[in-house]
Amino acid sequence: MSSASNGNTGNSGSRARSKARRRALDILFESGQREMAASEILQLRRESTDQIIAPYTVELIDGVTAQQETIDEFLQTYAKGWTLERMPAVDLIILRIGSWELLYNEEIPDGVAVSEAVELAKALSTDESPQFVNGLLGRLQQLKPTLLA
Repeated sequence: MSSASNGNTGNSGSRARSKARRRALDILFESGQREMAASEILQLRRESTDQIIAPYTVELIDGVTAQQETIDEFLQTYAKGWTLERMPAVDLIILRIGSWELLYNEEIPDGVAVSEAVELAKALSTDESPQFVNGLLGRLQQLKPTLLA
């Protein structure tokens, strides 16, 4: 077992990214609930709280927002038996974040993008969600070379 996977390292970078993913999920979820642009929610958070918004949170929000139409097409196409409308909102946002990291962020290894999304689903969604997220992102990971060709 590597030191990174057993959690005994001082790897604050990966912990910071995990926190940034969670914050991005919160902002994207609020954006959907309030029917406001994620950038507006981000601005409100900056103005009305003393929350520190990490640069990676902004990168995730901007990336997901910019690529959402394409990401949603991939999710719709490969989510067997599920429409986007049927997915729990939290799962959909987790899948969007994981898909963006998997397909558009070359700094994040594919396996990390998938496992981080699964961890978010374990923490924030239903008992079935981690398996669903893992399966769908795993499928996108397999197809990645052809999806972006």
